[in-house]
Amino acid sequence: MNIASMIDHTILKADTTLSQVKKICDEAKEYKFKSVCVNSCHTKFVSDELKDSGVLVCTVVGFPLGAMDAKAKAFETARAIELGANEIDTVINIGALKDKNYDLVLNDIKEVVDTAKGKALVKVIIETCLLTDEEKVKACELAVEAGADFVKTSTGFSTGGSTPEDVKLMRETVGPNIGVKASGGVRCKEDAIKVIEAGASRIGASASIAIVTDTTSNSDY
Repeated sequence: MNIASMIDHTILKADTTLSQVKKICDEAKEYKFKSVCVNSCHTKFVSDELKDSGVLVCTVVGFPLGAMDAKAKAFETARAIELGANEIDTVINIGALKDKNYDLVLNDIKEVVDTAKGKALVKVIIETCLLTDEEKVKACELAVEAGADFVKTSTGFSTGGSTPEDVKLMRETVGPNIGVKASGGVRCKEDAIKVIEAGASRIGASASIAIVTDTTSNSDY
């Protein structure tokens, strides 16, 4: 199992410096991670750093709250792609989901998916720690209906991260043809294997090196 090729090597904290982003890019190239996942202000820098490396550029949109206007998310998506993003990780409107305003949630996701179509893959972050199982299933169904490529557990910035149980539920909901990304709380190889066995096809982590070298990490994400 090539776990490294399933990892989005991630750095998203508010106090992230450019030198830290460069270090993440260098590590991603060395360990051959799938992508480097960053806030949009770093997209162009990461795109330049990863040029011809085979490592993808992943940019977050509507992050971390998801409580932005859908058109703003679409604009952020278009700009990220213009700057070199290959993948977009967008956060749903969680409050609207809880209000059962499913048309709004669907449109929110579709604005990003339609903007990225043919240009970048879209992962939809549903923030499982804030949802009931029923809401998790509905969020995944809406993401599939909107044409997303992946559903993703968490931002890593809320009250909890991914669990094997949530990954399993999401995989059962979306079926075999949509990706499932486990993010937040995957800090070692054992954690990674558990979520992969539950159905994850991608992992978001800042503890990526600890995962692939089977060592320990104190990373929060």
